[in-house]
Amino acid sequence: MKIGLFNETNEDLTSEFKILKDVLKKGLKKLNIDKCEFNIIVVNNDYIHELNKNYRGIDRETDVISFALEDDKTFNPEGRVLGDIYISIDKAYSQALEYGHSFLREFCFLGVHGMLHLLGYDHMTKDDEKIMFSLQEEILEESGIVR
Repeated sequence: MKIGLFNETNEDLTSEFKILKDVLKKGLKKLNIDKCEFNIIVVNNDYIHELNKNYRGIDRETDVISFALEDDKTFNPEGRVLGDIYISIDKAYSQALEYGHSFLREFCFLGVHGMLHLLGYDHMTKDDEKIMFSLQEEILEESGIVR
């Protein structure tokens, strides 16, 4: 599996990227996915605001946006390039403070959340939300990323 990590901010995220990559690989292993590729791009609020406005029609910043190359839930992610995940570093910092946990925990949460979206998980219904959010927490806890 190949996970591209790109930092478009002035923050040094070297150690956070290493941990995030390990968490994502553990998550993929848990889901029995051995071969896939995707990218994580860390940006600021202004950049993600423009993405949200241009691609989702929502005129405000957000914490994470996933762009899946295939949006069909029947596809098999094995060996595929799944897409890109954009994470707002500004939102990650502010939400960590708001929720009372570390930046690392929020950063990893957003990465896992985005990865699950690329894999076809969603939270549009209560049932889907329960499945996706439970899986997020399992991946984070099994990786030692706790609140």
